[in-house]
Amino acid sequence: MDSMEDPDLYSILGVGRQASQSEIKKAYHKLALAHHPDKVAVEERETAEIKFKSISSAYDILYDEEKREVYDTHGMAAFDGSRPGGMGGGMDMEDILAQMFGGMGGGMGGMGGMGGMPGMPGMPGMNGAGPKKPRKGPNEEIPYTVTLETLYTGKSQKFTATKNVICGHCRGKGGKNHAKPRDCSACRGQGVKQVLQQSGPFLSQQMVQCDSCQGAGNVYGEKDRCKRCKGKRTVSERKTLELYIPRGSHDGDKIILQGEADQAPDQEPGDLVFVLEEKKHDIFDRAGDDLVAEIDVTLAEALCGLSRVVVKHLDGRGIHINHEKPKGGILRPMQALKVHGEGMPVKKSEARGNLYLTVHVEFPEDDELQDEKVTSTLKEILPKPAPPIEADTVDEVEYEEHADIDEAGGEKSGTWEDEEDDDEEGRPQCAQQ
Repeated sequence: MDSMEDPDLYSILGVGRQASQSEIKKAYHKLALAHHPDKVAVEERETAEIKFKSISSAYDILYDEEKREVYDTHGMAAFDGSRPGGMGGGMDMEDILAQMFGGMGGGMGGMGGMGGMPGMPGMPGMNGAGPKKPRKGPNEEIPYTVTLETLYTGKSQKFTATKNVICGHCRGKGGKNHAKPRDCSACRGQGVKQVLQQSGPFLSQQMVQCDSCQGAGNVYGEKDRCKRCKGKRTVSERKTLELYIPRGSHDGDKIILQGEADQAPDQEPGDLVFVLEEKKHDIFDRAGDDLVAEIDVTLAEALCGLSRVVVKHLDGRGIHINHEKPKGGILRPMQALKVHGEGMPVKKSEARGNLYLTVHVEFPEDDELQDEKVTSTLKEILPKPAPPIEADTVDEVEYEEHADIDEAGGEKSGTWEDEEDDDEEGRPQCAQQ
């Protein structure tokens, strides 16, 4: 930093280098009020505007602790994009690191040589920051509902999306070829603004892109704007994209289309991120890489065996179960049958999970066993009841046949009355004075 060329921000605000944030803020408010262009005569407005901008710039840097530390270390060179390694109008963390740690531009991949050491090709040296990497724009997350069938078989689907792209007419300038822009008044040419954002009970200052100039820091007059994009520097365009969902994908997985988010000048476009949301299936439930389904079997099949297709799989195949006597035992309610290798595919693998079939036994309807001969035969065939329970007193009670067990505990049989409360009513009371 050359003190003869660079302005001293502390002197501009009239504070010492050890000034607190409170002192800096107080000095700024006093000077801003005194030199605001709207508060002076017309013939002095141009000078006041220059002074007001310098006061505002000094405050923006010195009031922010991180910017102040960079300024104290490197001076205004760190904020001047026209100088080697300078940061221009916006604060870029990669550039701050380049200034503070010697210019490792482009990440660790090209560490730049130690002052031009011999035998180290392609390493520009630690003295310069190297080419500035464009900032990456924000990613766009989009929920995408998929069926369990799609997650089982995988799918590639084309769709049309509308996105913002760099205006080809003005190449992202926003103005005509020979027109000159002026600084945006909303952000004072910085391209970003400080806004207050609420997080719970607290308010915090955040830097956001200026919506007036879309982060450019400058704007064109109405007559000088590009006819196609109207000065916005981008235009809407429809583009056909392809989304590939690998088989075995899970709910919550993200499918990323790199660089397909909205474009903006001077930055690398972000990604389109599709977040998979699994739609509930009528038959199958997923548990990791396994599948669970319920199968209905008749009482006759549960007792005597079954051999048939019990469920249709996600790819349309019928799953046949052979559980015949004497090989198979009796199927009991809620019994689970495990079918190896018929679950979900394991992502990026040839392995598969398992299929679990839960048995639901269907009993005959009330009117299906009216024949006494049939019921007598069943009593002879089926296991006999347990020995009778002996009791001194036996009550034959009435009952409901189809009660709801979820109602248990919900009804009060009576209310408790405290005897002490009753006694107090009859006790003599102290006379009021």
